[in-house]
Amino acid sequence: MTDLPSAIVPALADRAARVAPFIVMDVMNQAAAIERAGGSVVHMEVGQPSAPTPLSIRNAVSRALEHGRIGYTQALGTDSLRARIARHYAEAYGVDVAAERVVVTTGSSGGFILAFLACFQPGARIAITAPGYPAYRNILIALGLEPVEIPVGPQTRFALTSDLIEQAHREAPLAGVLTMSPANPTGVVMTAEAIAEVAACCRRLGLWYVSDEIYHGLTYEAPATTALSADADAIIVNSFSKYYCMTGWRVGWLVVPQRLVRTIERLQQNLSISVPYLSQVAGEAAFDAGEECEAIKAGYAANRAFLLGTLPQIGLPDFLPVDGAFYIYLDIGRHANDSMAFCREALEQAGVAITPGLDFDAGRGARTARLSFAGSLTECQEAVSRLADWLKRR
Repeated sequence: MTDLPSAIVPALADRAARVAPFIVMDVMNQAAAIERAGGSVVHMEVGQPSAPTPLSIRNAVSRALEHGRIGYTQALGTDSLRARIARHYAEAYGVDVAAERVVVTTGSSGGFILAFLACFQPGARIAITAPGYPAYRNILIALGLEPVEIPVGPQTRFALTSDLIEQAHREAPLAGVLTMSPANPTGVVMTAEAIAEVAACCRRLGLWYVSDEIYHGLTYEAPATTALSADADAIIVNSFSKYYCMTGWRVGWLVVPQRLVRTIERLQQNLSISVPYLSQVAGEAAFDAGEECEAIKAGYAANRAFLLGTLPQIGLPDFLPVDGAFYIYLDIGRHANDSMAFCREALEQAGVAITPGLDFDAGRGARTARLSFAGSLTECQEAVSRLADWLKRR
């Protein structure tokens, strides 16, 4: 018998090998392992509403199921959902958006992939903030693009400014800028003036402006501003996940300039064919679930007030403004300089799952941690009690 040659093991794609883990998901897995072993964990790691999807949304989907056939839709989304999203911009912001510019996506994540593929050449540099949502960096890397992480701090209320963008652009040309307001992990809301400044800077430099508005609806002092108010050509990314408690439905949307619509349609046709029909039914019904959603938001507001009052009392007094979303970004420097170890010990010794700041800021995240208050007030109270006892023992 002829000996077969040794097998050659194919290599991984370099860009895939560079994608870092999403640490919050690892924390969630570790917490689940503790619970499977009989332990008790208060979950404050994941940015996911604990409230169920509003009943009116679920009822709309139940009615759709009675028809039996669940098939593909148009790649850009159903006409009725696109029209309803466009109407939302007129009602919520006083901004006129043509339904033809709306693209229904598989959550905001699918929206980012479509927008990045449509707008950027391989190797293009896109400015994002540090701290910032880690999936931006990792999606860009996976697509062969270069994230340019710009450190932001209290001097700019943790938001990008035209000066910071222009400085990064001088160092090496940018192709786009991505902002988020309200922001994850910081909870900071950009003012209308700050958004207008970034939009004007992008127009002046010829850059795409992408605005992540997934936490719109979840503000506690003043409403958030859509970037469309400052620039009709801004690319808006949004989702039903947060305000409408629909993370598992995986449905969101883009608003894009008309010249991008056909390009994105071709991409969607080939990458996913269409967003699941039932999720689109749920999304359309969500706009009529305002009363239920506002009641859930009132719960977040109560959680926020409780934590802002009690965290300083247990030795965690340093955190960013909590303008919106449902996060508190803590400075843990008085307790530890290793956020990975600090959060691991909080989980293992106190039974409280929180997320290390290194997930959001590789340069400075060793001294920070993110706490989500998307659960119940009872859970927040239990978490504070456990953390207080644990910090006294450390």
